[in-house]
Amino acid sequence: MARFTLPRDLYFGKGAIKELRNLEGHKKAIILSGGSSMERFGFLDKVSNILKETGLEVSFIKGIEPDPSVETVMKGAESMREFGPDVIIAIGGGSTIDAGKAMWIFYEHPELNFDDIKDPFTVPKLREKAIFVAIPSTSGTATEVTAFSVITDYSQKIKYPLADFEITPDIAILDSDIPQTMTPKLVAHTGIDALTHAIEAYVASNKSKFSDPLAKEAILMIYDNIVASYNGDVEARGEMHIAQCLAGMAFSNALLGITHSLAHKIGAQYHIPHGCCNAILLPYVIQFNSKTSLSDYAKLAKMLGLPGNTEKQLTNSLVKSIEELNSHLNIAPTLKENGVEEELFTSTIEYIAKNAVLDPCTTSNPREASPKDLEKILECAYHGKPVTF
Repeated sequence: MARFTLPRDLYFGKGAIKELRNLEGHKKAIILSGGSSMERFGFLDKVSNILKETGLEVSFIKGIEPDPSVETVMKGAESMREFGPDVIIAIGGGSTIDAGKAMWIFYEHPELNFDDIKDPFTVPKLREKAIFVAIPSTSGTATEVTAFSVITDYSQKIKYPLADFEITPDIAILDSDIPQTMTPKLVAHTGIDALTHAIEAYVASNKSKFSDPLAKEAILMIYDNIVASYNGDVEARGEMHIAQCLAGMAFSNALLGITHSLAHKIGAQYHIPHGCCNAILLPYVIQFNSKTSLSDYAKLAKMLGLPGNTEKQLTNSLVKSIEELNSHLNIAPTLKENGVEEELFTSTIEYIAKNAVLDPCTTSNPREASPKDLEKILECAYHGKPVTF
């Protein structure tokens, strides 16, 4: 038996943030935000004003950092317990929403510690105290519709992807006005993150007749819009906001693969943005996985109208097209060109590979991967050499 889970309600389009009025009847809302952009562009005030007009008391947790830490999560959960909200609203990038999901767990279950929930599907029942509303400001992570939250343990230099359907938000609001605030670099990184989600979901071991159409539509939309979105096209930004959400619906249920396993560990070690890690790794992982998923990759290439007469030629075209997208988006193609010093790489590659094998995303990769396999992929991604095993 398989399962397919999404938020109960999803509101989308220009001005969709007004749908917060549907929270009438709730008493207290705590609003989570990251850096200053949501405040600077007025969206934090919009959320607060709508809630107050609807009759809710409002409190804030501001300044959630990129790649939120275990300590940030625990501190936020304590603030929630002091205020006692029955609605948690996270507005911002993936880090803000991921942190909010994790805070929600410890708000409702203060008896737990982080070790109790870092293994997949170990989160106890939620929604006894609050529901969760996610409003993404970026177009990539799709955490507003997923059962995942990535939290960093800086003492171990490891990112943990928490995974449980309990942390799938109750309400997702995709307001196309909000992603217009993204910088071009952020558009590039989050857009390729979304593409990686869709491609990995399409070949994942848990893929299904429900996830495949979502993944394919997301891929088509991303190819049609990502470069224009990067160049500031307003309509393309709105389309990318929807495309990344479709990719999220797919991967939340089909799961992911070793591109993400490696990206989680690389990001924690080298402090390269998550989407950039995926952009670097994805071509090499497709080459590795083609031993078992050649037909699926070829179908995607054919859908995109890429050249090739055989499945191998089509898959090579898919790899080349992703490399060309990276170039159009000014993403350097290797770890070395993204500033990772060779001495640091050599001293950490074994540790990264060993921990990436233990990442929950590895279990749903279509081809079994050992630590040595992952070391070889990393070496190829560092030096820019094709994967040939």
